[in-house]
Amino acid sequence: MPHGWGPAAGDHMRGSCSCGWRGARHYPIDWDQADDGRRYDLDTPGPYEDWEEHIGEVESRSVPLPTEMADLVDRLDEQLSVLADQAPLAALKAVAALERTTGRVGREAAYAAEVDAPSWETIGQALGPTEKDARARLTRYSLRH
Repeated sequence: MPHGWGPAAGDHMRGSCSCGWRGARHYPIDWDQADDGRRYDLDTPGPYEDWEEHIGEVESRSVPLPTEMADLVDRLDEQLSVLADQAPLAALKAVAALERTTGRVGREAAYAAEVDAPSWETIGQALGPTEKDARARLTRYSLRH
């Protein structure tokens, strides 16, 4: 799972992350609660809270985002969510514009990071995931059109 939760066994679930982290705590699955056994109907606050704690720890070790940028990203998220409900086509147009911007800036930043950073380990720690994930991320950003 990219993040959130996943089955730990047939009758339990636990938090998980794409970096390989797996939550230590196992939470029982109440299959009676789920409609027809669909996973998305399950109540998952325990595994999700464990994952959020893990992400908080990872982010605390990574390069901090400037406060102004973090606020801008939060506001953009809120406004896009509202727009998606009220005017989905306008939201999709905004998403397309953001994809073009993030593609261009991501390429520039990936090239600069590879030139400036002393090691892949440093890049991995700065971005928060593993070194392997950092390499994949920079490669993906470098190759985006």
